[in-house]
Amino acid sequence: MIPGIISILCLCLGWVFEPTGGQNLRAVAREHVPRLQKVLSENIQDFWLKNGLDREYGGYVISFDNEARMITPYTKMIVTQARQVWLHSRLARAGYKRDENLKAAAHGFTFLREKMWDTRNGGFFWELDATGRPIRTNKHLYGQSFGLYAISEYALATGDSKAMDWAKELFQLLESRAHDSRYTGYNEFFTADWQSVPEGTDNYIARASAPVKLYNTHLHLLESITTFYRASKLPLARTRLLELIEIETNKVVRKEYPLCTDVHHSDWTPILEGDYAMASYGHDLENIWLVMDACEAAGVKPEKYRTLFEGLFAYSLKYGFDNEKGGFFSGGPFNQPATNRNKVWWAQSEALVASLWMHRLTGEQKYLDVFLRTWNFIDRNMIDWEHGEWRDTITAEGQVRGPKASIWKAGYHNGRAMIECLAVLERARNQN
Repeated sequence: MIPGIISILCLCLGWVFEPTGGQNLRAVAREHVPRLQKVLSENIQDFWLKNGLDREYGGYVISFDNEARMITPYTKMIVTQARQVWLHSRLARAGYKRDENLKAAAHGFTFLREKMWDTRNGGFFWELDATGRPIRTNKHLYGQSFGLYAISEYALATGDSKAMDWAKELFQLLESRAHDSRYTGYNEFFTADWQSVPEGTDNYIARASAPVKLYNTHLHLLESITTFYRASKLPLARTRLLELIEIETNKVVRKEYPLCTDVHHSDWTPILEGDYAMASYGHDLENIWLVMDACEAAGVKPEKYRTLFEGLFAYSLKYGFDNEKGGFFSGGPFNQPATNRNKVWWAQSEALVASLWMHRLTGEQKYLDVFLRTWNFIDRNMIDWEHGEWRDTITAEGQVRGPKASIWKAGYHNGRAMIECLAVLERARNQN
């Protein structure tokens, strides 16, 4: 897209944004790399190495209040158990306390294998009690996706051929049980033995009784199969990756805005009644950079989707960014200001990465400005140096809400954001 058209697009979307002063990427890198490294190693990594490992029952304890006191009773859900295996594996691969993180990753990997894996039917149980006894056994692709993500990253970090074999087994299981050859993508929810669930069954993550396909689930399938393809180089994995790129750049996109919506019928017809007609700014920003990463893995030029990326970013910035205090709100109705004005840790994390990747794609200063203002909000409000890790939510009134860790909050979003941002910034800092 030529610069004049970009300007027109921004004007049409009402893009109002106050720049921070025009620092270039190399200057930003020199100033901010040490701080991001400190946050990653001392605030995120060390919190989980100190508090996270359950040495009695296996897996991870992911249940702490805002002052890092353990909340009991607690359970172990596949999504965050797998995310912690991924985190420790990825930290090790990035060179952070490699031996200690590999041990922590192996600890969680063993729990996934021995407790969370359904040896009779294949796939991961959704949730176990603290001791490792299954309590919710249906199979959801959201959870299976994070299992694939974790063991693929573990294979990359360790070179463990058995882990790679297990990742291939899981990929083939999803192919045979869940892939939708008619409408593309994956059917998402099954009984423990991979049969259709009775109507009205608790879907675990979607407020829907009929079969649905979620933007959110397929976004995470995109990231997991990106990592799986990098680890396995299976041709079929690349085919599925290209299919998921098409879903995340077309089928879930409401192009007239543009934004993405979450809930769809099996044929990808969007469901837009009531609360389903909402934009989630954090997911749309996450989608931008995850599609770019998938394109790079699959050998597709991400420039192909530049217009879409610019539109999604502009929409989220117009309606979702707090120009007064910084940071992104959670969501709102179409073409209207945000109504959910909470600022959650994960959305700020994804905004950081999307901003730097968009700057890398376009070279445009405005994306670097978003990065800086979002980072300043995070650094002032979300990082908890007294107790460790990041706060869950900052309300519109500036109050702290939510636990430090739960079955939905671990070290994955913010840990990944620091790793990905540092990769971009360190490359810029080291350029001659």
